[in-house]
Amino acid sequence: MEQKLYDLIRDDARYPVEAYEFLCEAVSFTQDLLDRSPREEDDPQTDYHVSGAELLRGACDMAVREFGMMAPVVFRHWNIRKTDDMGNIVFNLIRGERLSKSERDVPDDFHELFDIDAALREGFELTTVPHKPAKGKS
Repeated sequence: MEQKLYDLIRDDARYPVEAYEFLCEAVSFTQDLLDRSPREEDDPQTDYHVSGAELLRGACDMAVREFGMMAPVVFRHWNIRKTDDMGNIVFNLIRGERLSKSERDVPDDFHELFDIDAALREGFELTTVPHKPAKGKS
């Protein structure tokens, strides 16, 4: 683990290193999803910024892809229970110079935007199929 990340966790131990690493990866994942990934041929002035809401949705999408139905459990294990928690991690990463921000980015961008558990469960529906007895059995 790099020193800056270690320092972040020492200063704010609410979230484990895996949560910080996941959010760093979620930024790149979200940029790819929105076709805002940096490319060598791009103008250096190109804006690759993703908003707080975009990052939250991207992080939830990435969690569902990586963890499937266990995504809500993983987030709870990492103490991520609401969108504000992801905002705390993001702004800790900004403070630790692992992520950058624009002048318009503020912690309120992450404040109570949606129910994380519901977003992680979206697309998963447990259903039962009526049981048919085998032929000749009742």
